[in-house]
Amino acid sequence: MRILLATTNEGKIIELQRIIGQQGIDLVGLNVSSSTEEIETGATFAENALLKARHYHQTSGLPTIADDSGLEVEALDGAPGVRSARWAGPAASDAERVVKLLDELKYVPTGNRAARFVCAAAIVWNGGERVFEDEAQGTILDAPRGSNGFGYDPIFYYEPLGRTFAELTGSEKAEVSHRGRAFGQLTRWLNSSGTLDTLRPSDRIIVPTDESSASA
Repeated sequence: MRILLATTNEGKIIELQRIIGQQGIDLVGLNVSSSTEEIETGATFAENALLKARHYHQTSGLPTIADDSGLEVEALDGAPGVRSARWAGPAASDAERVVKLLDELKYVPTGNRAARFVCAAAIVWNGGERVFEDEAQGTILDAPRGSNGFGYDPIFYYEPLGRTFAELTGSEKAEVSHRGRAFGQLTRWLNSSGTLDTLRPSDRIIVPTDESSASA
């Protein structure tokens, strides 16, 4: 079975191949010339994930997986949120996004830097669509640490492991990250549901964060 991953982000593609790649599934990413920015018009991560998955399923004819994810910082009233990738400007690099966030928080003490990464993972196929959502809780540091991962990973400190996401190995991050948890739910559903085309056409459900499944 071939499934399209609706992203051109190489970091995401590598992570998702590690999380959901399995025997019998051929995962393919978008052409690097593609762009999803004009499609992401939703107000929530789940809306944006579905918009992308629907669009690329319609244009490709393949079962399509898409995610929308971002960082919500408590001291910034949930910003950057769904605008995480564009918060520092449409052409900003990961390093520039990190610099902007640290500048916004320069007067915020460590104890008030709670944040969470959120991910919505959507799959759309000929028979229906589903969305799985999850999160990872952490704290924003005052300087980057680590060279793995991408995005805001170097300043997102994950207390249970005592390291930033950028200091974790790929397999460690897949176990505990928002994306790993959301796509873990999706993968378990794929493994338990059988062939996608056998599901009901009206099957449209958003699956909320489930702490029991997140820790499984």
